[in-house]
Amino acid sequence: MPYHKDKQQAFQAAQQGYTQALQAYSHVEQNHPEYGRRMKEFRQEVEEALQQIENAMEVASEHQRERLEQYRNELYSIADQTHTE
Repeated sequence: MPYHKDKQQAFQAAQQGYTQALQAYSHVEQNHPEYGRRMKEFRQEVEEALQQIENAMEVASEHQRERLEQYRNELYSIADQTHTE
């Protein structure tokens, strides 16, 4: 039972990190006076989320792993877009 709980907790932490990164991204506006600070916060959130995703991948079920890969791919895609803005 503890192993299952660890899997679920790791997945939930990754899911929360993903959500926080998306929220940080929603606050990034290129013409906003605080663009640089918000972009820095977004990048930090992405780094943390990716680390949580990697940690969760180590213990994830097959279904969780698929979802985690989606989260990771989406974060990479958004991060790539911000480099071209």
